[in-house]
Amino acid sequence: MAFDPTLVVGPELLAQHGIGVVAPFDFALDRELWRWTPDDVSLFMTRLPYVPVPVTVEMASALSDQSIVRQATRDVLAPEPLAVAYACASGSFIGGKAGELQLHQSMLAAGAPVSTTTSGALVESLRLLDVGRIAVVTPYIDSVTERLVSFLGEYDIEVVSSVGMGLLSHIWKVGYGEIVSAVSTVDVPEAEAVFISCTNVPTYDIIAPLEQMIGKPVLTANQVTMCSALRAMGRSAAGPGQSLVQLAPSTAA
Repeated sequence: MAFDPTLVVGPELLAQHGIGVVAPFDFALDRELWRWTPDDVSLFMTRLPYVPVPVTVEMASALSDQSIVRQATRDVLAPEPLAVAYACASGSFIGGKAGELQLHQSMLAAGAPVSTTTSGALVESLRLLDVGRIAVVTPYIDSVTERLVSFLGEYDIEVVSSVGMGLLSHIWKVGYGEIVSAVSTVDVPEAEAVFISCTNVPTYDIIAPLEQMIGKPVLTANQVTMCSALRAMGRSAAGPGQSLVQLAPSTAA
């Protein structure tokens, strides 16, 4: 008797759509990105070339090199993703508004059907939530955090409070407790939301509890990146209790 695959999995699970993800060389949270992803959407990952410097303005600038990002975009196009995401916060805000727009355009020029960057996705998400004043938590040294504040200012988004952890490496090892403590420190009444920067900071499990604790939206680098890419495909992310996910329903693709 011939094998019938529908006896093993339902027909609706056979068709997969994909997102190409261009990540920094030290990105360690692939599994976290998948947690926002619906079952019928796959992630096609590639990494930018290694840069032998600590997490500084110099590293972020190297990661935003348009020719490198363009080549990495081409690298993930073979499995025909419906969107390509540049999953790096500092690399996408380090050049300001103009630099982020150039990254976006370079990905489209490489053949991406649609493209998003972490910092562009942050601005998009804040607009969706109608938020203009935020508090910011970063793992960065001050010079990098200041570039984020400047980038947001170009979009008339005011950072009313910020804290940087001063880390130069191994950011993915930051624990949930440290992040919760930083959010508690930085949250002020004037802030309409809190943003936790860097795609190498793990946040999925604490977003909803933090929102309940402080009574306002909590956005994170990986969250805004995935929500934006999925939204571009006409899909919604999976994130129970997360304000951004709840306010970003899928649209017709």
